[in-house]
Amino acid sequence: MIRSRSDLGRGSPLRFALWNRPEWADQLLARRLLAAGLAVLAAVLFVRGDPDAGRAEIVVAGRDLAPGRALEAGDLRVVPHESGTLPDGAVRDTSTLIGATLTAAMRSGEVFTDLRVVGPRLAAAATGDREARIVPIRLADTAVAEILRAGDRVDVIGGEEQSGASARPARILATDAAVVLVSAPGDRRTASERVVLVAMDSEHATTVAAASLRTALTVVFH
Repeated sequence: MIRSRSDLGRGSPLRFALWNRPEWADQLLARRLLAAGLAVLAAVLFVRGDPDAGRAEIVVAGRDLAPGRALEAGDLRVVPHESGTLPDGAVRDTSTLIGATLTAAMRSGEVFTDLRVVGPRLAAAATGDREARIVPIRLADTAVAEILRAGDRVDVIGGEEQSGASARPARILATDAAVVLVSAPGDRRTASERVVLVAMDSEHATTVAAASLRTALTVVFH
């Protein structure tokens, strides 16, 4: 059977459109395909990382850890990591952390830095003073320890002291001290007492440490 001219090409409009599309449409399609390919390649490289990047062994948390914990070998894990993406102060030797006190909660796999544990670098970072010291104090009112948090700025106050017939009034022992750690309730090392670690300059640290041996201490929040 012979088809009429009106039937020619019927049923294939898509093929007709493709054969007769303008040249600029091909160029636009090619550019879009190239852009999509480059985007996929960039995503793959981002996830994969640089295979030629230097790698270093660093210490991470081996499990979820609570603040105030004295670190043990089982809390630590050594893993390889790209050197170019390491945070400043990343710890590479587990021996420097064994027995150290953790300053904040950590999730399993988080990288340990020198500011994650109590030490001179933490005191300097908290106060801005390279010669700062960290002093442990026990507060006269244990309820105050319940509301203290790491990062709080406080003045340390010494209570009234009796010396024979005379009495020494309460006084400010240190100003603008930084709280770096409050021990958890029921900590096995401190029984029911809450120990507060505060960072301050070395001169006031000596004064506070000495006063804590003979008088009750409290703090005033800034």
